Amino acid sequence: MDAEEVFATRDDGHDVERAMRIVSGEGFDRVIEVSGTQASLDLASAITAEHARLIIAGYHQDGPRQVNMQQWNWRGLDVVNAHERTMDRYVTGVQQAIQAALEGRLDPFPLLTHTVSLGSLDLGYRLMRERPDGFVKALLINELDA
Repeated sequence: MDAEEVFATRDDGHDVERAMRIVSGEGFDRVIEVSGTQASLDLASAITAEHARLIIAGYHQDGPRQVNMQQWNWRGLDVVNAHERTMDRYVTGVQQAIQAALEGRLDPFPLLTHTVSLGSLDLGYRLMRERPDGFVKALLINELDA
């Protein structure tokens, strides 16, 4: 997906240290938090550089989150909520994403690890809840049986 650096989190308390080594302790200019958990929000906050942009794209659905406002303020972070609520902007964004995929500037297919038909929609929901190894996103096809 053209990321300059990628590392796997390990829940061993050393993720911030590993990430900061990549950028010689300076922090990242752009951090996108996508998993929607308190731990990922804490990690994203900790590795964002001064005067950088932190984009919150994860769906934080299971209750309130806490953030270190002192840290965000001191670093002068530009925090962006990536959840668009204005319908015309949402539609425009989807259209731009489709155009980017058609032009080859965006390849969403590596993210689509499973295929689910309408007839087995319950499986799709189970995959989203359980997140088995190798699962990223499921493609829903308009067929009753796949």
